[in-house]
Amino acid sequence: MKANPRSRAIVSRSLPLAALTSSIAAMLLSGCVPPPPVSPTAPRSPAPAPAPRPRPSAPAAPPASDWRDAPMTPGDWSYGATAGGSVASFGGVFTLRCAPQAGTITLTRAATPRSTPVSMTVTTSDGSRAFTGRITSAGIEIALPARDKVLDSMAFSRGRFAIAAPGETTLYIPSWTEVTRVIEDCR
Repeated sequence: MKANPRSRAIVSRSLPLAALTSSIAAMLLSGCVPPPPVSPTAPRSPAPAPAPRPRPSAPAAPPASDWRDAPMTPGDWSYGATAGGSVASFGGVFTLRCAPQAGTITLTRAATPRSTPVSMTVTTSDGSRAFTGRITSAGIEIALPARDKVLDSMAFSRGRFAIAAPGETTLYIPSWTEVTRVIEDCR
């Protein structure tokens, strides 16, 4: 009998397919491994109760306020020339007055009447400087030479300067051009 070459060809082609199918089946079954057996242990104790949350503490005190963050004193600057020099007034509570003949600039801060001299502190972005003022009907006055450095500090302070006197509310005044105009008029 003669061998049929066709039957061998069919068998040889189907052999790789059978091997492939069994390989895929083996891979799929290998993923189905059961979990390891659980060994008997003592009964589980309940989980510990979570630690109580700390109560929020009282809010921290706000940091010390910087004078540059305080609200501005309400008011606007006004400027005017008079026979004796020029005057810049802020909201009726602070005045700069130039006396060109004397070469002085007088700072006047509205204040309650007193019988004794009182200090007045000028604070700018460059620093603070205290002066002893005299009491007048208008408030506390300080006469400074027109070339005093504190005047330049007031004119060029970053946005504002402060005027403080004991027993009075501190004034936070914007450093506008009126300050510079009075200073320049006296120089």
